[in-house]
This record gives sequence, C-alpha cells and structure tokens, in this order.
Amino acid sequence: MKQRTACTKIIKKSCFLICAFIFYAACFIPGTSLIPYAEARKTVNLVPENFSELAKTASPSVVNIRTVKTTKGGGRVFRHFYQSPFGQDDPFKDFFDKFFGDEQKEFKQRSLGSGFIIDKKGYIVTNNHVVENADEIQVRLKDGKQYDAEIVGRDSNTDIALIKINPEHELPVVELGNSEDLEVGQWVVAIGSPFGLEHTVTAGIVSAKGRVIGSGPYDDFIQTDASINPGNSGGPLLNLNGRVIGINTAIIAGGQGIGFAIPIDLAKGIIEQLKQSGEVIRGWLGVAIQDLSKELSEYYGIEQNQGILVTEVFPGDPAAKAGIRPEDIIIEINAKPITTSRELTRVIADAGVGDTVRIKVLRNSTEKTFDVKVAKREDSKLALKSLKQSQENELGIRVSEITPEIANRFNISESEGIIIIGIEPGSKGQEAGAQPGDIIREVNHTFIKTVDQYTEIIENIPEGNPVNMFIRRMNIGFLVIKMTK
Repeated sequence: MKQRTACTKIIKKSCFLICAFIFYAACFIPGTSLIPYAEARKTVNLVPENFSELAKTASPSVVNIRTVKTTKGGGRVFRHFYQSPFGQDDPFKDFFDKFFGDEQKEFKQRSLGSGFIIDKKGYIVTNNHVVENADEIQVRLKDGKQYDAEIVGRDSNTDIALIKINPEHELPVVELGNSEDLEVGQWVVAIGSPFGLEHTVTAGIVSAKGRVIGSGPYDDFIQTDASINPGNSGGPLLNLNGRVIGINTAIIAGGQGIGFAIPIDLAKGIIEQLKQSGEVIRGWLGVAIQDLSKELSEYYGIEQNQGILVTEVFPGDPAAKAGIRPEDIIIEINAKPITTSRELTRVIADAGVGDTVRIKVLRNSTEKTFDVKVAKREDSKLALKSLKQSQENELGIRVSEITPEIANRFNISESEGIIIIGIEPGSKGQEAGAQPGDIIREVNHTFIKTVDQYTEIIENIPEGNPVNMFIRRMNIGFLVIKMTK
C-alpha cells in the first residue's frame, strides 16, 4: 500500500514537471513554442516600452506657429456658413459681399498652429488654414528663438502650406516616411502645440486609412486616436522610427479620440511643387462625375464599382474635345481600373498638364477608347461654372445645384435637392427665415431635383398664393419655410 502511494506521488510530481517545462518552452524558447515565436512576440509587445527617444529626437524639428489676421466680420449666419475653400482668390467673394456687406467691421484674429522643419535652411510644412490670409506669421523653435515667416506657397484643396524663416544657423529636420506602408493598429505619435501648449507629445494607433470627411476633392485621411486638438494643426504624425507619415489636420467637434492627418505620400509632391513654384498644378478633364449606386449599376447592366458615371461634359474642355459624352461610364485610365470618383480625381490631378491619357469608357454597353490631352485645373473657373448654374427669383432667394465646390463651401454632405447660397436683404425669403446653406427638398409638396425645376415651379405659382418650402438645415433637421408670393 505504501509503495503504491509513493508511486502515485512520483507520477504526479513528474506530470507537474512536464507541464511546467511545456509552459516554459511555449513562452520563452524559440522553435519549441506551441505558438509560433513571432506571433508570441506580437502578443506580448502590445505597447512600446516608451516614446522618450523618439520625442527627444523629433521635437527640435517641430515648431509653434502664431498668426495675426485682419478679418472682416459678417453676421451670425455669414460666419456660420461662409467658409471659403478658395482663400483670397475666391470667385464668390463679390457675390457674398453683396448679401453680407452690412456688417463688415474689421478685427484682429490671433490663432495658433504647429509645423515641422523639412529643410535646414528654414522650410516648414504646416496646414493652409493655419496661415491663410495671415498678416503676420511668427515661428517659435524648441530652443525658444522666434522668427518672422513668409508664405512660400499654399494649396487650399489639400490644406497644405509651405512657409520659410531665415535662421541664424542650420536647423534640425525631420525625415519624411512612407504612409502607404502604414497599417491600421500601428502605433503613431503626434507632436504639436495643442491650446498653445508647445511641444506636447501624444501617442495612439492608426484607427483607419482612406477616410473621407468632406473637406475637399482630395480627401484621403489617416484617422488616429493619438490626441489631436486645436493648435496641433500642421504638426507631424510620426511612426515609431521617428519619420513623418502624416500632417495633423482636423478633429471632429466633440469626438474625443478622433483625429485626422494628411498622408505624407499625398503631401510630398505638393510640398515639392510649392517649394519649386509656389503653387500646385493639377490636371483637368472637364467632366462632372459621380459614383455608380447599386440602382445605377443595375440600370446600366454592369457590376457595382466597375466604373464611374460622367454626368456632364464641359464644352471646350479636354474630354469634350476628345469625344467623351454624358452617361459614358469611365472604367479605365491608362489601363488602370477606375472604381470611384475620388480615384479618378486623384489620377487626373497627378497627371502632367499636356500629357495624353488613354480613357476607356462603356457607352451603351460597348467599350470605346479616347486619347485625352490633360489641361490645367483652374479652381476659380470651375467655381464660376457652378455659380452660373444658380438663379434668383422674386422671393430674393438665390439657389444653386449642389456641386462639390458648393458642398465644400457650406460644409454639407447632402446630394439631393438644391441649396440656398444667398438671400437678398429685406426680401420675402429673408423675412420668412430662409438662410444660406438651407437645402430645399420640396416646394408645395413637389420634390425638387434641379434649379430649372425649382424656377419653373416658383414662376407658375400665382401672385398672392402660399409658397411652402420643405428644407433641411444642417445640424438642425427638417423645417418648413412659409411665405406668400
């Protein structure tokens, strides 16, 4: 009996030792792990040991930017809705001044931002909105030295600007990385001056790539949960090697832990163009386009995401000269499949002005190929084309189709209906409470799709009869505006 008990104890002890050895091997000995060694390391090293060396190395290349702007103030509605993507060269300026010129008092506006040095001679990258229309730009370095800066060039479409200071000595620079290789879940670090607190370092992960937030035609943002706040704008987003992989640009109001950065791969070419010529030159086809919805794809008998639909061809522009027509479906450019309108916009924007691109389209289910000579994109002319599509009636309400430029101006994401872009002071429309930015969905229970349809309905309403507009006001919801013609 005693022998049996002793044997049992020996067996139990042996089993314990064997299990302990297996656990040790699985955790610590490469090649014997039950989990592959590389995977085991990934599960253990979830958080870097610290960010001290990275912060120490990169911080001297990050600057604080302070600006002073002379601003002409408008009324409450004007300040809420009017955010020009065209800066000083805004083709809408005279038009909007007509409606809001009654409150044009000047005042000094001070703002804060960040930037990073890319050249020892003093070239600094930041956001366009940080320095746009600035009368004074002052740059403060990590060592406390301050310099006046001048704008080398800006690009409102991507919100990138290049400024320059004249330092007394060579400056520390930060190296540009590669955002294409960035993966969701990868650690990143933001350095900047949130709320004026200079050289603040925050860390987080890449939450998503390719985000579209409605800021312009070239949206392709990196989303991160590294803390980004007012004042961070223009500062670098860095990988763990200390290389810039993004330019911190935007936040969602009230959205803690949600920030957006411009991918550095998108910015590199723009920065170089700004450095060389002070402006960005982009290609232009001369078409209005839209993505194919499920219903449109079924209507044209093609698979969804197989191409993009041409909705308008501007006379005299490259596409019209080449023979492309409305309702053509662009499926390839230079043998590369095109699946979204943003993809086409980027491909053409990156094409050299004067270059010829081969565009394959589907027309009535038949493939056709066109050689199109790319022209220069002129944002001011493009905006004026949009403005010409607008009309005003006796109600004192000026309306327009919802083009990408108009949507960007009023910061809206709607695509159905037409938009009010101006109200004549003292008009029936103003007295009824209509506001710029309102989207007219219906007039007297008739759904509105185009400016021409709206104009026809208003003209056919007898004088003295009611006009009831069913509108959507952003951040509020649906409203009914009542007036008498």
